[in-house]
Amino acid sequence: MAYDYVAFKSDFYKLTGIDLNLYKERQMKRRIESLMTRKGFSGYDLFYKGMKQDEELLRTFVRYLTINVSQFYRNPNQWETFEKDVLPMLCKRFNNRLNIWSAACSTGDEPYTIAMICAKYMSIEHIRIYATDIDDDVLAFAKAGVYSAKSLVDLPMEYKEKWFHSLDDNHYEIDKKIKKCVTFSKHNLLADPYYKDIHLIVCRNVVIYFTEEAKDKVYMQFCDSLMDDGILFIGSTEQLLRPKEFGFESFNTFFYKKHK
Repeated sequence: MAYDYVAFKSDFYKLTGIDLNLYKERQMKRRIESLMTRKGFSGYDLFYKGMKQDEELLRTFVRYLTINVSQFYRNPNQWETFEKDVLPMLCKRFNNRLNIWSAACSTGDEPYTIAMICAKYMSIEHIRIYATDIDDDVLAFAKAGVYSAKSLVDLPMEYKEKWFHSLDDNHYEIDKKIKKCVTFSKHNLLADPYYKDIHLIVCRNVVIYFTEEAKDKVYMQFCDSLMDDGILFIGSTEQLLRPKEFGFESFNTFFYKKHK
């Protein structure tokens, strides 16, 4: 019997704990086969054996799988809405002490963006952000906190001037005070337990890659993670078509509030 995608998914799950059944199949197969071709593998069996023997190839695949696209202040209009409408409501409701979860945080641009915005309105010592991702490499990058000028292109100058230190013409390091606001850790949205007593969850442009069943489960678990009146902030490519089924109501475009 030929070694096919079904066998590959099973073996990859045993190797990493990542269940590819929960990702949209056509999309995932296209991505995997593109990577296999680039790396010179002619079939799923050879690709899997290659990953077992080469840790760097395995890391490359996980990094490729998680589709790391990130940037400070990405989609500025959404961050303006967050600052003007969402954050004031949360601060008033929860007395300026917020537990925030940046899920699938990639290279850290997003949780650091949240920390810088929050620092305008509350004591920096009270900002607590849990930032998680499935990819060890991007978490290491995020903890280092050094970014190219390109990553900061959409960031308002007030944040760049206050919270970044220039290392050279093209690299900037984020201030240690902002770094201390964020705790990075590894987490698989499709397998690991979720945080509790969270006031704001930010998970943008990730869930779109999951199957409908997996997506629904993630939204239900997000709702369980949030306190009453907590907010879920999703990406510009996403929409909750049936928010009430998951315990949410629309608060603003891309923002959903948990029902009491």
